[in-house]
Amino acid sequence: MEALFLLVPLSVIMVFVALWVFFSASDGGQFDDLVGPGMRVLQDDDSSAPAAPAGPVDAAQQNGDVTH
Repeated sequence: MEALFLLVPLSVIMVFVALWVFFSASDGGQFDDLVGPGMRVLQDDDSSAPAAPAGPVDAAQQNGDVTH
C-alpha cells in the first residue's frame, strides 16, 4: 500500500511530461506532413541528371589550336 503513495503521483507526473512532449512537438510542426515523405519514396525517379553545360569556350578551342 505504501508503494501506491509513490507510484500514483509518479505516474501522474509521467503522463503530464508525455503530454507536454507531444504538444510541444505538435506546436513545432513535427506532424505537419505525414503523407508527403511516403509518397516521395514511391515516385519513380530513375532519370539521370542532365549533363552539365560546358564552360566558356575561348578562341583557341574554337579553332582547334589547343595543345596540352
